[in-house]
Amino acid sequence: MSPSLPEQRIKSDVKNVMTDVLVKLLYQENTTLNSFLRDKIRNLETDRRELVGVFGKTGAGKTSLINAVIDERELLPSGDVNACTSVMIKVEANMCNTMYEAHIEFITKEEWKDELWSVSQLQENTTDQKKDDEDDDYQDVVEKLSALYGEEWKERSSEQLMDPKYFKEIPEFLQSTEKILSCETAKELSAKMIKYTRTESNHGGERGIKRWYWPLVKCVTVKVPHDFPQHITLVDLPGNGDRNKSRDTMWKGIVGNCSTVWIVTEINRAASEKESWEILKSVSSLLGNGGECRDIHFICTKSDVIEDSTDHSANLQAEILRRNIKVKDAVRKEFNKLHKIKKHFSDDSFKVYTVSSKEFLKPKVLSAENTEIPELQDFLQNLNDSHSETLNYVSGAHGILSLIHGARLRKEPGIHTEVCEKLERNMALQLGPVQREMGRACLVFEKHLCEGVERAKFSCEKKLHNFLYPRGKSGSGYHRTLKCVFKSGGVYKPKKGKQINLNMKLSSFLTDSIDEEFRKTFPNERKCGPFNGVIDKFSLDTESLKENYKDVTLQLIFLQTEEKKIKKKLNKKIKDQKKIMYNSLTETIEETMQECYKSENFYHYK
Repeated sequence: MSPSLPEQRIKSDVKNVMTDVLVKLLYQENTTLNSFLRDKIRNLETDRRELVGVFGKTGAGKTSLINAVIDERELLPSGDVNACTSVMIKVEANMCNTMYEAHIEFITKEEWKDELWSVSQLQENTTDQKKDDEDDDYQDVVEKLSALYGEEWKERSSEQLMDPKYFKEIPEFLQSTEKILSCETAKELSAKMIKYTRTESNHGGERGIKRWYWPLVKCVTVKVPHDFPQHITLVDLPGNGDRNKSRDTMWKGIVGNCSTVWIVTEINRAASEKESWEILKSVSSLLGNGGECRDIHFICTKSDVIEDSTDHSANLQAEILRRNIKVKDAVRKEFNKLHKIKKHFSDDSFKVYTVSSKEFLKPKVLSAENTEIPELQDFLQNLNDSHSETLNYVSGAHGILSLIHGARLRKEPGIHTEVCEKLERNMALQLGPVQREMGRACLVFEKHLCEGVERAKFSCEKKLHNFLYPRGKSGSGYHRTLKCVFKSGGVYKPKKGKQINLNMKLSSFLTDSIDEEFRKTFPNERKCGPFNGVIDKFSLDTESLKENYKDVTLQLIFLQTEEKKIKKKLNKKIKDQKKIMYNSLTETIEETMQECYKSENFYHYK
């Protein structure tokens, strides 16, 4: 799945040539041109990564799916250990050596001190309540502290729990540095990683693990040394953000940067499984208008399992394939009902897969093709190849070498002035449509936002009614939930049930008003660039100039490569800025509401 050997050799050869050119330029006079060329050569190397976010509840088969896709049965631990819902795990190619590595990033000491301090606050606030499943905050803290300290935390102060003796195995946490585990085999790395990425109900059990460090871990990047697309990163993500601020910020950043998302669920409940659809609903705006996601893949796992079937004959594969077709149709029908999500994504963006990781790694009934794992592998390879690093490097090098060679040739007097004037005229001509389209978009957004504000004035109370006065919720239970919402800044994810996001609910009048126009103006799909494609259509018309001005052909070749590069950079910058713009609507409301959430009347409301 990695770049072909000839492609690697081509890039290596061109890179060697450009290194030699750079060395020669370093020993030449420091002219403006030479300085410009040196910078251009240093900036030839790019590493554009495509993030594929993998969502799904515990037990859905995410770990087995990732292991199968990267063709490593024993890399990510699964089975008798439970997934830790707060740790993000990235999987990518190791381009530096032949070892299996895990790069572990911890939360800061200060953040952990804050969590420890919150323990005493929670204990005070829950003394008059039953410390059971009703108080999610308390149970969450108990789980973390018990994993790291066992039962000792109950007899220690927050200051005592920061004693270095508890962190002997992870001095990197105290030093605020990254911890790297390096092993020769996937199985060996998997065993070492468990305490950083997973939790177990008996906190050690038969594995002999005394301390589980996942409460301190923000992210683990696993690097595999074999044939895996070098520009792809698979990310095993929690369904929602985290109470820890740095984890939550990282989660939002990764979700917003995903170009593809895999929603993983078991095939027997694929269409009716509420949690999978709730995950998609909760992240749709972060992925769509607030992100750069182009593809949503609904992946139904364990396709080799048919409930109540006792058939183990050759007919079983045919029965499985018939069932898979029905499941795909049912899932697509469910997706078509989600009108709010479809504001962010087209029908072409959505695809359903029915996979069997078990059968792919150890076939008994299904052929490799019918497990659909090879189809996902091909998708990742095509995604990887959509921006060939070799092609980009060679094209850039060709432009730089053309400029160097062209600068040394003798020119006909006055030719430069004439070409420059034509280029300036072409640029002015091409910039007109860009400016007009950007101006039109500003006016349209202003109009829609004003309409959204007016709707909010008259409909806000009605829309929030279900949140403020939920049916079937007892007074004490509801007030406890409400208090958790205010304490956590307007966003709260109970252990059971869907996330409550008051800030997003308040901003929905604004986001709903611009969703359709925003997607048209800043599409995530590759078919058309931003602002109705005017940037992609921009051209200095260097091809026709090359025909008429042979003496500066080499310089015009350099301009061609630079034009492509600049347009690509500009489109990337616009994509980044559009995410900031869209998400700022909710973030601004969140900032404005903080004073309300912290006020005495709200915080102590009973």
